[in-house]
Amino acid sequence: MTSWQLAPEAFDTPDATGLRRDYYDEVASRYWQRPATPQEIHDGLDQDGAHLLTPPTGRFVVGRHDGEPAACGGLLMLDSRRAELTRVYLRPAFRGRKGADLLLELLEHEARLLGASTIVLNTRLDLVEARALYVRHGYREIPAYCTGPYVEICYGKDLGRVAG
Repeated sequence: MTSWQLAPEAFDTPDATGLRRDYYDEVASRYWQRPATPQEIHDGLDQDGAHLLTPPTGRFVVGRHDGEPAACGGLLMLDSRRAELTRVYLRPAFRGRKGADLLLELLEHEARLLGASTIVLNTRLDLVEARALYVRHGYREIPAYCTGPYVEICYGKDLGRVAG
């Protein structure tokens, strides 16, 4: 029997860094329609602001499938009630095994623990698999809450009342 284990983890552990590196490789390669270079991946990691994905400003989560690093995702508190979902990634070999569903559920739980009542995200139109995942989990298209070269569509979800 195979199983998932997901938990908050520092963004800079070897497993978390490897997952973030694979995330940048995939999204950059898809965007440029060519393999990303090691330098481009390094630059993406160097400038990604992952240090903010730690309490109290955020959280980073790593998912393991049978002990093997397989998934990650982050949260960044934008203000006292809104969390931004970021760097959601599953390595291709682990897709289709319900890990994305479990990852989103845990990230939403962690957002509530940080005090968020709303979760938002931005993504690109070409990341159709990710967009389908978000819609399946109740995320709806919202007006842009930020700008940037890769912000093509934004989604949001009400997380309900924050326990307090």
